[in-house]
Amino acid sequence: MPATVTRRGVVVLGAALFAALPRKARNGEFFPLQRLNWAEEWEDFKQLYVTAEGRVVDTGNQNCSHSEGQGWGLLLAEAFGDEACFNRILAWTRDELRRPYDSLHCWTWRPDRPNPIEDHNNAADGDIFIAWALSRAARRWARPELLEVSKAIIRDLHQACVREVGGSHVLLPAAFGFEHPGYVVLNPSYYVFPALPDLATLMPKGNWRKVRQDGLALLRQTRFGRWGLPADWVELPRDAGSLLQPATGWAPRFSYDAVRVPLYMAWAGLDDEPAVQAASRFWSQNQPHPPPAWTELTSDQPAPYEAGPGIRSIVRLVQDKDAQPENLPRVREAPYYYGAALTLLARLAASERATSV
Repeated sequence: MPATVTRRGVVVLGAALFAALPRKARNGEFFPLQRLNWAEEWEDFKQLYVTAEGRVVDTGNQNCSHSEGQGWGLLLAEAFGDEACFNRILAWTRDELRRPYDSLHCWTWRPDRPNPIEDHNNAADGDIFIAWALSRAARRWARPELLEVSKAIIRDLHQACVREVGGSHVLLPAAFGFEHPGYVVLNPSYYVFPALPDLATLMPKGNWRKVRQDGLALLRQTRFGRWGLPADWVELPRDAGSLLQPATGWAPRFSYDAVRVPLYMAWAGLDDEPAVQAASRFWSQNQPHPPPAWTELTSDQPAPYEAGPGIRSIVRLVQDKDAQPENLPRVREAPYYYGAALTLLARLAASERATSV
């Protein structure tokens, strides 16, 4: 019997279930098992941002933790073949963030509050990364119990966050707070395109393939400002045929959220999509100088300061299809958690884009 997590929320099942799991990458649906040759970067990330208990710490945001960060930690631990760290991150995530009434996870945990969880809403991208990491780990380590947890998350996320709006199947950012009488609010960076085929395979009767297809179509319309870039947050009217626009209540920027759109698209091999090409043109405008951290989409005014190592990792990934992971910025170049996480995710995207078939 392989090692298993036995804390709350994980059930050990028989090995017969695992026999049905796909082992081979096909059309990007399942990435091949591999060991990465830049493991020192993962060791640096763990030392700086992962506690002994398995909490991934956002050092740029009052040392809080997010379901997104826990999902990234799980994915990276799986990618580096670090089962011990994977188990710790999973145990903390399920113990501290899992909602009591479904398989989803509260989006944030704050150590400076009497009750670390004050908001039981989820974050769709966090749950996607957790589910995707679990399904990958089930294949890597022959642990079918992880697959069952993954399926439960995918099922509950579909019920809570997948809606049909204006003729499109969309992914809401969370279970509540983003649906309004005349429109819904979406975050384009929550569409984790390399993970969506895996979700569709594990829930074949759901609408995950439509979410991917319609998400791509919506992003082709989500182009604002001089460079035709996606906004961090957008409004989708409920009336079919109405145009998207940057969401009211958020700065109309291509910024720290939306930079993940070209990351995830490049990771999934969608380099020719308009959002990727637009980002590449924007980042190329000031060469040889570093790109700005963000730009306003209504005034076309770029940030007065340059992008950090995390965004520069995405820039290099997008602008060079042959980019090698070891040639991207390093974890310790980033002064805080988010930038360090982006550097590792960009490296993983470069590795898996190169090896997927």
